[in-house]
Amino acid sequence: MKLLEERIRKDGRVLGQDVLKVDTFLNHQIDPELLSAIGEEFARLFAGKNIDKILTVESSGIAPAVFTGLALHVPVVFARKNKSLTLPDDVWIADVYSFTKQTTNHIMIDHRFLKAGENVLLIDDFLANGQAIEGLLAITQQADAQVVGVGIVIEKTFQKGRQILDDRGIQVESLARIQSFESGQVQFLS
Repeated sequence: MKLLEERIRKDGRVLGQDVLKVDTFLNHQIDPELLSAIGEEFARLFAGKNIDKILTVESSGIAPAVFTGLALHVPVVFARKNKSLTLPDDVWIADVYSFTKQTTNHIMIDHRFLKAGENVLLIDDFLANGQAIEGLLAITQQADAQVVGVGIVIEKTFQKGRQILDDRGIQVESLARIQSFESGQVQFLS
């Protein structure tokens, strides 16, 4: 998706060897026009998949998931990272390690919002080591739901996340695929 690549080149900031900061348009401040285009592109890529729901993890996956849900006319469910007083005890749960935050979170989805036999599309902002997606896959397996695909806004191809999904035979569509960070610059996979 050229529009996204251009925005990454313009406003993305490379930190170290493996972190890309996109907080000016994707995961702190959100550009709704760009996110609308992202949602439409995911809708196009997964057209005809008979999707019942979209799943993501709070918080950075919510914006692209909501715009995709809007384009596909399906509900969006996000896995919560913290159990609140209003969240019941009947939850699907998995552990997810965050490289950028250096913490492990218990992500959870209320049983009412993910049922056996539902076809779900997983959407997230980044695919790097695949931890968030693995957590969502564990939850969908517990719920006996079917994953029909994974949509990723930005993929770091030099990390192992895609291999995890390829090994499971899951369709993955990434809108921007980064090959490397060279001298503080993003190099996209052609």
